[in-house]
Amino acid sequence: MKILVTGSTGYIAQRLLPVLLENGHELVCISRDANRFDKSQYSHPERIRVVEADLLDVGSLSFPSDIDAAYYLVHSMSARGGFSSLEEQSANNFVQAIQATHAKQVIYLSGIINDKELSAHLSSRKKVEEILSGGNVPVTTLRAGIIVGSGSASFEIIRDLVEKLPVMVAPRWLYTKCQPVAIRNVIEFLSRVLGKEFSYGQHYDIYGPDILTYKQMLLQFAEVRGLKRSILTVPVMTPKLSSYWLYFVTSTSYALARNLVESMKVDVVATPNDLKDRLGITLIPYKEAIRIAFDKIEQNMVLSTWKDAFGGPSIHRLSQHVQVPTFGVFTDKKEVVTKDPGQALNRIFAIGGQSGWYYADWLWSFRGFLDKLFGGVGLKRGRKNPVKIAAGESLDFWRVIYADRKEQRLLLYAEMKLPGEAWLEFTVKGDEVMQTATFRPLGIGGRLYWYAVLPFHYFIFNGMIRKIAGGK
Repeated sequence: MKILVTGSTGYIAQRLLPVLLENGHELVCISRDANRFDKSQYSHPERIRVVEADLLDVGSLSFPSDIDAAYYLVHSMSARGGFSSLEEQSANNFVQAIQATHAKQVIYLSGIINDKELSAHLSSRKKVEEILSGGNVPVTTLRAGIIVGSGSASFEIIRDLVEKLPVMVAPRWLYTKCQPVAIRNVIEFLSRVLGKEFSYGQHYDIYGPDILTYKQMLLQFAEVRGLKRSILTVPVMTPKLSSYWLYFVTSTSYALARNLVESMKVDVVATPNDLKDRLGITLIPYKEAIRIAFDKIEQNMVLSTWKDAFGGPSIHRLSQHVQVPTFGVFTDKKEVVTKDPGQALNRIFAIGGQSGWYYADWLWSFRGFLDKLFGGVGLKRGRKNPVKIAAGESLDFWRVIYADRKEQRLLLYAEMKLPGEAWLEFTVKGDEVMQTATFRPLGIGGRLYWYAVLPFHYFIFNGMIRKIAGGK
């Protein structure tokens, strides 16, 4: 079959695409930025066509007419505001475009809806389902709750809470019930429902075998990890305070934390159905899903993370930032001779995350803390793989704009809160390691900021390039 996939660089799609390719399908992947889609990582890149299009711009949408089915995997939960209207606009534009094709099925991944007072997030999901179903292409809707898997937002938030806090003081929503589902099961449902006519025009909850409170999820996670944790609940904690609590303790953004907290106030328990039996799927228990996730993490086999799915408010296309400006900017350029260029390149491509920044890591951590205070992403996002990095991925509070080991170049763009824009570039040429920090200030405040941090840059950047080059 020829299948169209929206949200192709997102967390779910990056797990689904290899399965669809293994099943022999031809894929048309829709992405706002084709530079973020790396076909070489897949086993059959010749069966993938990348189409650059934006679902918010109906004029950019022109789907191939000969597609057989489509996956709608677009999600705006991390948006700071107005995500409901954005999701509705995307859905309407998609329906208009898909109706001009020969598609016989649209598969949509939504959220479990079983409460009269829906959160803004779930209400938006329901509205999108209604819009998609209003078109002339039959829709199969799969509704999931908490998705458990390496790199998923829920998994990483729970991991942050459990591994960092021996004692947690949490709000009453910890007693809200949910029915988590393993990412492996989600991908099985998504891939196996394809072409199943009995599912056309239907919706199904997809779920795991365990109904748990959020408190039970945290404690069972700790049990699997061999940790002893205590959780105290407080009777009064507003949604806003709860959102800030999640935001500061975990690696999530405030916007995502706020939407998650709103969703956590109501039970999200599935309505039983026989879809797993009809598709031959064995449900994975919660604890087993955690073990599988850590097996992937320990083997450095995490295929996708929720952090890489969002480009931040300032990034829509990587190509807009590949050319580092040279006029109207401040630069700090360092060059050091290295005795081992290959090892220096290895250090460059392993920078950040667990490897740290090679010099004065406590200052980098403090800068991340300040960024969190001012509503930024902070330094907790880390990186997906300790030694491999690709364009579009997050790296602490940077976004990878360009990464090519053959060209011996790594370019990062700052997603921290700044009065301007910043780039950090590393290159190796012959036996020289070059490191260039570029800052384009915004107004007088930006210029004052640059001069204020200049003394710190002197020590940090000099120390960092010496360590990269192999010096002391």
